[in-house]
Amino acid sequence: MDLCVTIKGVSFLLQTGMGILGNTVVLLAYAHIIYTEPKLLPVDMILCHLAFANLMLLLTRCVPQTMTVFGLKDLLNDPGCKVVIYAYRIGRALSVCITCMLSVFQAVTIAPAGPHLSRLKPALPSLVLPTFAGLWLLNMAVCIAAPFFSMAPRNGTIPAFTLNLGFCHVDFRDSLSYVINGVAVSGRDFAFVALMVGSSGYILLLLHRHSHQVRGIRRSQGGAETRAAKTVVTLVVLYVVFFGIDNMIWIYMLTVAKVSPVVADMRVFFSSCYASLSPYFIISSNKKVKAKIVCAVEQDQPSVDTQESNDK
Repeated sequence: MDLCVTIKGVSFLLQTGMGILGNTVVLLAYAHIIYTEPKLLPVDMILCHLAFANLMLLLTRCVPQTMTVFGLKDLLNDPGCKVVIYAYRIGRALSVCITCMLSVFQAVTIAPAGPHLSRLKPALPSLVLPTFAGLWLLNMAVCIAAPFFSMAPRNGTIPAFTLNLGFCHVDFRDSLSYVINGVAVSGRDFAFVALMVGSSGYILLLLHRHSHQVRGIRRSQGGAETRAAKTVVTLVVLYVVFFGIDNMIWIYMLTVAKVSPVVADMRVFFSSCYASLSPYFIISSNKKVKAKIVCAVEQDQPSVDTQESNDK
């Protein structure tokens, strides 16, 4: 195994391990919160769902990618490739859509009360689950073509307009299918990114105008709402940075008939960075999640100390 392959393999391994660990911890923390509290706030429900979507993305894309880099072959057959690629496409799409949803919900939450928002704000908690269902149905429909083009790797020369993922091939067969798929996916992503950037810009405007108190909410809530708003903006900035890199590489890939494996690996790595890093921003900025993690660590510590004293 040469140095380049080793560096690539270690990079994917670290990214995958950190991402799966972080998102699993967030999900377990929210599971405990759900068990101990009557209901979750809308923002907490969205963050929990975001962690699930990111975990789904990492399991269906980064895990097989890492195994392939380290030389494992014939991981999946044709039906397996269709299921994994479809699940990955949905997970990736949900990641951008739920981040957008988080930004919009937070913008509405901290926005000044008005004739329209005064009716919308109380209805926000009841809109979360229907919005989740709508996003799932939308992305399942947009990504429906993925299983038809996915297959296990074939021996011999890779045809033109085929994405070589290592563990699977996505063969679009002709230029038209290749471009239509790219335009549909990119169009959806750019629409949601534009919406999240707009809502995040509005949040920043409100925070700038009211640095100590957000207008339209009680002073006692101001600190919590401001922290939540800053967390949302941070997540959006993080997503937009990696989204920009990902789509620059994707646009380049649409202009060539045969994509270099190095270019495809770079896109996979950068497109998965948000899923790996975002849970750590959630853990560091969300007091509920952090408190559950600290509580779990403190509960384990006495048992460890007792075991050490018994060994002595």
